[in-house]
Amino acid sequence: MLTLESPELRIPEELREYYLLVKDQIPKAHLDYLREMGIEKKYLVDWERLIDMRYQEYNEDKPKAREAFMELESKDKELNSQDILDIQLLLPVQTVAVGCHHHICRQKTEGRDELFKLVHKKLCRAYIEFRVPLEGGKITRFGRIRMGLRHLVNRALKKT
Repeated sequence: MLTLESPELRIPEELREYYLLVKDQIPKAHLDYLREMGIEKKYLVDWERLIDMRYQEYNEDKPKAREAFMELESKDKELNSQDILDIQLLLPVQTVAVGCHHHICRQKTEGRDELFKLVHKKLCRAYIEFRVPLEGGKITRFGRIRMGLRHLVNRALKKT
């Protein structure tokens, strides 16, 4: 939902309006799916509140997440406009990753960096798989190989 409303989506304006309509239907569609699975009505009400609560929390956390990731990125170097754009493009997934990590750890996140890295990595992969086609792009085999090599190089550079 955060991705579909992201102003950084590279899409035509008429598609933006459509995506906002889709975003508004996601909670209802998920509740319908749970209903079809046989989930009792009393639990569906809880799910509806939970979805709304998490969405509101994540929406409110976006500015804090942006600030935190800008601070993190600027530790090693001066941020340039591309760095800021990259942070903004990944803001929906960064916000959800932090929120998930805090939720799983019940706010006791200190010393649990490996868990955050795992959550972040998995959500980033899902985010890319979702966002690229959303913007009309394709993820090719060559593109996957290129990204894998880029990650290997980045990991090697961090170790040195």
